[in-house]
Amino acid sequence: MTTIKTYNAISTIGLDYLKQHDYEINTNDSPKGILLRSQNLHNEKIAASVRAVVRAGAGFNNIPVDDLSKRGVVVFNTPGGNANAVKELTLASLILAARPVIGAIGFANETRGGDVSLRTEVSKGGYRGTELAGKTLGVIGLGNVGSKVANTALALDMDVIGYDPGLNANTAWRIDRHILHAKNVQEVLKKADYITVHIPLTDKNKFFIDSDSIALMKPTAALLNFSRSGIVNDLAAKAALDDDKLRVYITDFADEALFDHPKVIITPHIGGSTVEAEDTSALMAARQLDEYLTTGNIINSVNYPDIDEPFITKYRVGIIHENVPNMISQISKFFGDNDINIEQLSNRAVGAYAYTLVAINDFSDTQQEYVKTALDDIPHVILTRRYVNENY
Repeated sequence: MTTIKTYNAISTIGLDYLKQHDYEINTNDSPKGILLRSQNLHNEKIAASVRAVVRAGAGFNNIPVDDLSKRGVVVFNTPGGNANAVKELTLASLILAARPVIGAIGFANETRGGDVSLRTEVSKGGYRGTELAGKTLGVIGLGNVGSKVANTALALDMDVIGYDPGLNANTAWRIDRHILHAKNVQEVLKKADYITVHIPLTDKNKFFIDSDSIALMKPTAALLNFSRSGIVNDLAAKAALDDDKLRVYITDFADEALFDHPKVIITPHIGGSTVEAEDTSALMAARQLDEYLTTGNIINSVNYPDIDEPFITKYRVGIIHENVPNMISQISKFFGDNDINIEQLSNRAVGAYAYTLVAINDFSDTQQEYVKTALDDIPHVILTRRYVNENY
């Protein structure tokens, strides 16, 4: 049986799915896959047997993607699995940014003696807030979470302006027609009363919101970060708060520089921490892991191109290789030279890497053994795997 190694508390929904599909969990030191949530793998030794790493969540900066890509290890995430949970916490934080709810609760709890209701009524003017209705929400990143936040904010009678550098047809379809599409991020920063960021953390997006970005915002603006630590330069945000150039900063990622600041609200990375989100993400992760290990289909990979084709032949050969010229012709010629008929060939590329999936019916044991070793010897081929259709 195939072993899967897990880190963190993975929902039993996902673990049960794997067990029902004949996987063992944490039974030996040679797993074929790793399933995790927030565990930092950068300092972990990842066994040579591992062929896939799946994060039950959207972010993946806790995984050494570049190193694993060079080894032919597919890294997956589960976009959308916790989108509703993050959306709801973002909306709650918008209200906290508009109304001093936390301070008001503290005041009410500290009021003692006499007529508590009367004393609270007399003093509550110090906790007067503003309404979200009529204010402008700027949403940076219109993916699974950002689009939900933007659409729901309309129901709160907010004006919404959105920006996404990767805007495509799928993104546009998710966005309500009443949401203004900004031409650039500067337009969002200048116009918005509330700004929420929902983009992945990459080398390019490190400190996407920095001192220059904050300088473009209204001094009365509220900034929210429920995306990833490192998207916002916390030191720049703190400096702006200290200089009254930013009204409030709410983040889901603790930073010692922000502790005890009167204009900062920190939640302990609970954006996706709901029962429903953890179940959904774990099940998505388990299914993607099983699909790749048994059929070669890649769905929601962060380092290799996705290929999701029906497995209708007896065999498949999956070839992970560098995205360089002449690879398809070399692969096709190899199969032809070895008298192996290709029923179907699918190929996709993204960045420096490509994936080719070859469907085969007539495939002798001798040919299978030879193909595995010989294909790996072709320059720029990283990893070759064979798949058998047990339902053929």
